[in-house]
Amino acid sequence: MSFNLRSAVLQNVSGHSEQEVEATITDAVQSGEEKMLPGLGVLFEVFWKQASNEEKEQVISEISNGLQQ
Repeated sequence: MSFNLRSAVLQNVSGHSEQEVEATITDAVQSGEEKMLPGLGVLFEVFWKQASNEEKEQVISEISNGLQQ
């Protein structure tokens, strides 16, 4: 039996409002549960695919800065 995690995550959040997406992200980060990391990765992939080069550079900078702290 094959399970496509990416599709499952996308189905779970498809049609969610901005507030619901924010709540999903906040809950995943605050819970600190490793099982939530793949879902955050899928959401990040969605962002990355539609982001402009400027947005990507900003995110890269923010992540790099956060890793330095």
